[in-house]
Amino acid sequence: MSNAKQDQVQHDVTRWSDYDIYLLKQGRHFRLFDKLGAHEDLERGGTYFSVWAPAARSVSVIGDFNDWQQNSHQLTPRWDSSGIWEGFIPGLNAGSLYKYHIASENGSEAQKADPVGFWHEEPPRTASRIWRFEHVWHDQSWMAHRGKANALDAPMSIYEMHLGSWKRDAQGHMLTYKELAVQLVDYITKMGYTHVEFLPVTEHPFYGSWGYQTTGYFAPTARYGTPDDFMFLVDALHQAHIGVLLDWVPSHFPDDPHGLALFDGTHLYEHADPRLGFHPDWKSYIFNFGRLEVRAFLISSAAFWLKQYHIDGLRVDAVASMLYLDYSRKEGEWIPNREGGRENLDAIDFLKSLNTHVYLEQPDIQMIAEESTAWPKVSRPVDAGGLGFGLKWNMGWMHDTLAYFKNDPIHRKFHHNQLTFSLWYAFNENFLLSLSHDEGVHGKLSLANKMPGDRWQKMANLRLLLGYMFAHPGKKLLFMGNDFTQWHEWNHDTSLDWHLLEEADHAGMQQWVADLNHLYRRTDALHQIDFAPEGFEWIDASDADQSVLSFLRRADHGPSMLVVANFTPLVRRGYHVGVPAGGTWREVLNSDATTYAGSGVTNGGQVVANETSAHGRTHSLELTLPPLGVCFFEQPD
Repeated sequence: MSNAKQDQVQHDVTRWSDYDIYLLKQGRHFRLFDKLGAHEDLERGGTYFSVWAPAARSVSVIGDFNDWQQNSHQLTPRWDSSGIWEGFIPGLNAGSLYKYHIASENGSEAQKADPVGFWHEEPPRTASRIWRFEHVWHDQSWMAHRGKANALDAPMSIYEMHLGSWKRDAQGHMLTYKELAVQLVDYITKMGYTHVEFLPVTEHPFYGSWGYQTTGYFAPTARYGTPDDFMFLVDALHQAHIGVLLDWVPSHFPDDPHGLALFDGTHLYEHADPRLGFHPDWKSYIFNFGRLEVRAFLISSAAFWLKQYHIDGLRVDAVASMLYLDYSRKEGEWIPNREGGRENLDAIDFLKSLNTHVYLEQPDIQMIAEESTAWPKVSRPVDAGGLGFGLKWNMGWMHDTLAYFKNDPIHRKFHHNQLTFSLWYAFNENFLLSLSHDEGVHGKLSLANKMPGDRWQKMANLRLLLGYMFAHPGKKLLFMGNDFTQWHEWNHDTSLDWHLLEEADHAGMQQWVADLNHLYRRTDALHQIDFAPEGFEWIDASDADQSVLSFLRRADHGPSMLVVANFTPLVRRGYHVGVPAGGTWREVLNSDATTYAGSGVTNGGQVVANETSAHGRTHSLELTLPPLGVCFFEQPD
């Protein structure tokens, strides 16, 4: 770029209409990514910049094109008191680095990355980069039919993963988006998962935050490639008929000086009062959900990922922390709402607006809440008094089930209700059962090492846990590594221990999860009625003395599935289970089969029902229950 062009900023170019400004001020402009940020204009031969900074005294664009000089390219404020600063810089094209130099009315100065930047430098560098999207999508078939894959009556088995630590190359380098597009597609297809969920890919300065301390709400992290490279990964997964979900964090953001904190010298995105605006657990700022422009910013971010990147759904992080003003705070450390209560009314309104808008625009996606309290109607429509999410993580099931499994089997009969209690509330929400990354970090031990006993018993317990999970009402989520028994806690700085698959019991676990996925996907009874009592029927929930559960899963049509689980290491022969029909019940899966490195205690593949009544039913099966095992029997046609 010539020196003449470096000093030239056109101030008569705008992307904003009066109606845009009206919507922004009302908090109802949900396509701010079309207006704010850096937009290359190929016809004019330059780039338009727009940034929201209402308390600024001056704003200039600095970058590698002007040697980061703060006075070279000054933006001008709009006349309408919107707080928007804008300008057009001729000759500036995709690839250029830039920041905003913001001088505030209060005398402070800062260099800020673009809040609506589409790509940023790879951390630890912090500048934004002008980007032009050029990816050509090839996922038309998936996009036309994804509503069926995301429907509440469809199977949903989610592989949760962290991009940087799934696999590393021979030199220990992280895989790129394009490398993942080959290897990950192959793995997910082989294992039979329906969806993959990425821990946050939004740009984040601290790798050790796993993406949960976001600074770039419109940019995939540059650690693994370009925005188009990330599109390539999503496209490849879609072409393989695999859904893509993203973790998304609208609850809080870090205090890095190049980020959103004190953006224009004031608490623009966050509350000024730390009792409202600073999170004590994560040492980060809380968004001011009462500020309408902030709501529009966040909803625009969600809409951007769903629209621009063809994402099939968002898992919204830390919803509980948004709902309660006193979340993780002691008395005197929080401020009651205008009605004197502890509910964050502004955040509640935000979540309702978020879900209403994204489902209106794209009804074939899924919004998933990570919400850990008894807040009612999280996954019910807004017009029915709910928050409007499609699914809610079932944290109660996870905590109770893991607590049960930690017990030595000899004591499990005293904790039987920890297994059965979840069915008392299983249909109050649209639940997703999660065994996530959070359960294998920070000294909690890996999922396998939570299990009691020797190595064989740990493996058997884990196969039993996963089998029980796939049989229980609710959609499924499993963190990477748990499907082949990762012994160590997850470490974001290294690859998973893929070499373990050279050992028979680890390979057996992987085969077990793959077979569970494939059975789950092809069996309507295991997924079609997850959120209503009609899809589940206890055979016997009360056999605490022997630590055995038996139940049926049902579909609208077709055969039911009988599930019998033995939570002790004792083989139970001649165990009678009442069933609703005679004929031959086929044993379609048994976690103790030698295929899975079990001991081989099975029922020979089938059992014929006799006319002896049991459990209030006209027929019964005489079964051999494997040690620490679960069996699936398909009802005769």
